[in-house]
Amino acid sequence: MKKTHILYLVAFAFLFKSYGQTSRLKDYKDASLSVDERVEALLSLMSLEEKVAQMRIFHAGIGVKSDKEGNLKLSENVIEKLKLGIAGIKNPGDHLSAVKSAKFNNKLQKYIIEQNRWGIPALFVTESYNGVDADDATKFGRPMTSAASFNPDLVNRIWDVVGREARLRGMHMCHSPEADIIRDPRFGRMSEAFGEDTYLTTQMVKNAVIGVQGNYEGLGNGTHIGAVTKHFAGYGQVLGGSNFAAIEISPRTLIDEIYPPFEAAVIEARSLGIMASHGDLNGIASHGNPELLTGVLRDQWNFKGYVVSDANDIGRLHYFMKVAETPKDAARIALEAGVDIDLYAEDAYSYLPEMVNENPELEKYINRSVRRVLRTKFILGLFDNPYIDIDEVVKGVRSQTSLELAKESDLESIILLKNEENTLPLNKNKSIKIALLGPLVKENTKEMFEAVAGNTIKFVAEKGFNLTNGDSGIPELLERDPKSIEKLVNIAKDADVNILFLGGDKYTSKEAYFDGTLGDRTTIEPVGPQDELIEKVKALGKPVIVVLQHRRTLAINTIAKEADAILDAWDLSEFGDESTAKIIFGEVSPSGKSPVTIPRSIGQLPFHYSMKEINYKKGYLFIENGPIYPFGHGLSYTDFKYSDIKVSNSEITPNSEIEVSVTVTNTGKVKAKEVVQMYLKDVSGSVTRPDKELKAFDKIELTPGESKIVTFKITPKMLEFTGIKMEKTLEAGSYVVMMGTSSEEYLETTFKLKL
Repeated sequence: MKKTHILYLVAFAFLFKSYGQTSRLKDYKDASLSVDERVEALLSLMSLEEKVAQMRIFHAGIGVKSDKEGNLKLSENVIEKLKLGIAGIKNPGDHLSAVKSAKFNNKLQKYIIEQNRWGIPALFVTESYNGVDADDATKFGRPMTSAASFNPDLVNRIWDVVGREARLRGMHMCHSPEADIIRDPRFGRMSEAFGEDTYLTTQMVKNAVIGVQGNYEGLGNGTHIGAVTKHFAGYGQVLGGSNFAAIEISPRTLIDEIYPPFEAAVIEARSLGIMASHGDLNGIASHGNPELLTGVLRDQWNFKGYVVSDANDIGRLHYFMKVAETPKDAARIALEAGVDIDLYAEDAYSYLPEMVNENPELEKYINRSVRRVLRTKFILGLFDNPYIDIDEVVKGVRSQTSLELAKESDLESIILLKNEENTLPLNKNKSIKIALLGPLVKENTKEMFEAVAGNTIKFVAEKGFNLTNGDSGIPELLERDPKSIEKLVNIAKDADVNILFLGGDKYTSKEAYFDGTLGDRTTIEPVGPQDELIEKVKALGKPVIVVLQHRRTLAINTIAKEADAILDAWDLSEFGDESTAKIIFGEVSPSGKSPVTIPRSIGQLPFHYSMKEINYKKGYLFIENGPIYPFGHGLSYTDFKYSDIKVSNSEITPNSEIEVSVTVTNTGKVKAKEVVQMYLKDVSGSVTRPDKELKAFDKIELTPGESKIVTFKITPKMLEFTGIKMEKTLEAGSYVVMMGTSSEEYLETTFKLKL
């Protein structure tokens, strides 16, 4: 009897243990558990094939559609993919209105949850270059445009709208922002980033991530989406400005100039995701670089999110970069290096189940990646609240406040490069005729100018000619048409003022995708007969104002010489021409500053303001030295006088801070904003040092006659650099601090670092 009792107890204990395990395995649905607890509970239930499905994202273009009634219309390929679940889908519903997109994505999410046995939701992924990359979203200016505002708070508010509008469409992640430092205008993707400077880019990227994620709190609240900061690392430095070319960056430059925006995105802004760079980095493919994706990103910065490949790049380790002998080797290399999600590929990570059968050790890497993906989904609250409240969509997308923010961002970002004899602003109360001319004139340009100027001024608008044939793959320049130029000049003859819309369009600067597309250039002059047009219009003796619209820095030598005034608008919001008109007619004084150096020739490249001091020793034959316009340059309709620069202490130590201040006075006649910039220069170091580095800036507004003392802290962190032993160091010596209106116009004083 005693023996029977013992056997009964053992059996009961076994059953209790089994029941306890079963209960625990279902706990991933328990919202009271921590995210990590829920992840582990779910992971332990999943088959190998289900895990791998959580490591793949496909594009909606392969068969995720809706019929006229809004019902799902899925291809056989998509139906098969979704049987096991999926990490995510890129761009579902992007060509639908916001409401239709939300309804469609609710249905798609419901289908995905019901098709896989654990009810795992999918991540729906978008991008942001001019706001949410979808129809019926507020269209903001490009990142390079908003960088010209030198206003991080403005960038934060823009990306807050992006995060809200995207979530209301049913999106969850954004393959943006770009933290790349862009210093080569040959590169077609230049305007997707925030400029040439490390500090400016860091401030903008950090605020973009915080904004789009709703200060992180918006993720779980269901109001915002997660950021996937890209392209880690060095992508903007491709040789020759050619997409997919090699990337060669010295380790010191990598640490001091390329990493900081990514580091801030991870540590300060808590970016949910990181995308690896298309390219290699000093010979090591970024998608197979464990030192980069695990060593720096996770071991040094403690990144907890997921790393996603760029499009099809895991497979390219084999068939393009040739660093993997077989497609399976490519998958293994990426997996071990730390790439958690395979974007788009039909091969690559699809081999993983078979590879684990051959090498069971690989499953620990798979588990590592799946944990990161599931963690993201739990953080976003998708297991508990996977659907969108349709009633909220109408109120939240393209709201009046969002549209007004787009206009505000334009007005803060437009740069006045030149204004000879106060050509601008124009008087809207003066009865004159203005011609709006050139290849960047839009269908509604005239309408927008008329809405701003009123009835006193008469406008005539004529595009004249296109720059290319409009082929989205490989656009071709059009032959010069003498008749179109003659027509524009004749219109200009009859006008009192001529405003030329010049620069480049979406075809003259764009991403050069892997196959069948080109977007980079070997020259950076304005294409087509634009220089000829301004020369002929200028010869008429009428005032000539140029509105530059473009997506890459252009060597505007002829424009800079001939124009009486130049407004650099980069790529503005959907209200761009209206905002430009407001600047032209003086409703607002321009306050943008150039986020890049504007070179005279492609032969000057590399050419950014923070190059090493030794780079400036010599100029070139037959060309004026220096840029056309320097980094940080931007004029106003008023004059700002800088005076009385001083430091609070002539010495700083590793344990102290000092302050530098300058008095800025509006000596003109209008209220205006000014960006006060602080640069530091290490007079001598154990390694060659930059000529100067931006370390702080502040955008202030002053009324006529008003003065303000602007003060910045100088911290030991600002003086750190990677020294001769490849370690972050502080070196005693003299430093110059400069405060002014650009990287070339400033007051300066000195202090010493004492160790």
